[in-house]
Amino acid sequence: MVVHVLDAVRGAERVDRVIVATDDARIAACVRDAGGEALMTSPDAATGTDRVAEVARRTPADAYLNVQGDEPLMPAENVDRAVAALLDGPGRRLATLAYPLPAEAVGDPNVVKVVVARDGRALYFSRSPIPYYRQETPAYRKHLGIYAYRPETLAAVAALPPSPLERAESLEQLRWLEAGHTIWVGEAAADSIGVDTPGDLIEAEKRLTAKEAVS
Repeated sequence: MVVHVLDAVRGAERVDRVIVATDDARIAACVRDAGGEALMTSPDAATGTDRVAEVARRTPADAYLNVQGDEPLMPAENVDRAVAALLDGPGRRLATLAYPLPAEAVGDPNVVKVVVARDGRALYFSRSPIPYYRQETPAYRKHLGIYAYRPETLAAVAALPPSPLERAESLEQLRWLEAGHTIWVGEAAADSIGVDTPGDLIEAEKRLTAKEAVS
């Protein structure tokens, strides 16, 4: 799974260096066998952001991108769009992506929903169906597992303690919102699947098989 993610990020045009950050020697070996670069990080890292921040302390850069290793269907174009959501907007420090979500999938708590302001700022993320559409036709948005950060913002959010909303929903981005950080949300080019359950794995394998058959 991680090699699929690695290949997607290496295919992006706006990424200069790709590093797989892990605390598992088996994953590092798998990545290196695939010709990728892996760095060992602390097993105490509580979130993906903590792990990226650890790499950032060793690897200076103008911006950092966190593509979660359980997103094997994340296309290279989404990676470039996440970079664009950060770098192409003046003064932006933190960005992510969203994609339209069918109403029939909105009740799945493993699919994170996001509500976005007209100017592109994230208002809230939730595992619950948000917003509640009382009369209008639903237009839900799914949050994808990808983040882009400016260096100082990455260090700042990684230093924050867990927050009440984060603990309630088990979503680290709520910690950032509670602390007053702005998260800009770009439009993804395609959907992706975060593999959190056996059902997600079956669906991801099905889509990967179909994709390989077409190519």
